[in-house]
Amino acid sequence: MLKRFPSLSRREAARLVKCALDEIADALSRGEESVKLHEFGTFFVRDRSSRADGEPPTGKGASRGRRRSLRFKPSHRLREKVEKGQTREPTNGS
Repeated sequence: MLKRFPSLSRREAARLVKCALDEIADALSRGEESVKLHEFGTFFVRDRSSRADGEPPTGKGASRGRRRSLRFKPSHRLREKVEKGQTREPTNGS
């Protein structure tokens, strides 16, 4: 971000990123189904059902209750960008 906006200080950039992530977290915690960031991806929450867990050495059973799980699905463009980045030859010093 600092390369694209040279007048932005590192502290201001960090504050902007934190603010954006806080807004995503707040929206999901309020019950929004998903938060989509154009050309980046979608954050969403899935409800996970309760399930039985066991502890093999003792044989004791435990139960995990229902819970919510945070998920992220990258956009097609983000996946392509990452794949292209992986195929580039590494350069010295960068």
